[in-house]
Amino acid sequence: MVHITFLVVVVVVIVVVVAVAVVVVVLVVVVVVVVVVVVVVVIVVVVVVVVVLVIYINSSSTSSSSSSSSSRVVVVVVVVVVVVVVEVEVEVVKEVVICLVVVVLVIVVAVVVVVVVVVVVVVVCFVVVVLVLLLV
Repeated sequence: MVHITFLVVVVVVIVVVVAVAVVVVVLVVVVVVVVVVVVVVVIVVVVVVVVVLVIYINSSSTSSSSSSSSSRVVVVVVVVVVVVVVEVEVEVVKEVVICLVVVVLVIVVAVVVVVVVVVVVVVVCFVVVVLVLLLV
């Protein structure tokens, strides 16, 4: 009886720990994918903006000098847009990482609580079984 109880407890603890490990790994993979996608989007946006700027400046430099002031305005606007996009993407990545840390901490605390409860229940059951065997 006691051996079966211990075996059940060990199996339950192992299953809970493995399930938590799988959940944590899946969360980490999701966060890594999100971060990689955000970084790729930022890089693509910056490259496209730089290419468009180079093409625009080259085409405007061959035209009249009156368009040089408008090309400066366009350059400033595009640079501001790129900076804002990069800043927003960085904030998104930071928020995702913070959420991941909170979720992992909650999961770890939950696992610790479950393991402690299971161990306490097993110890209490063991003490009760021993006391019953001693009284009989």
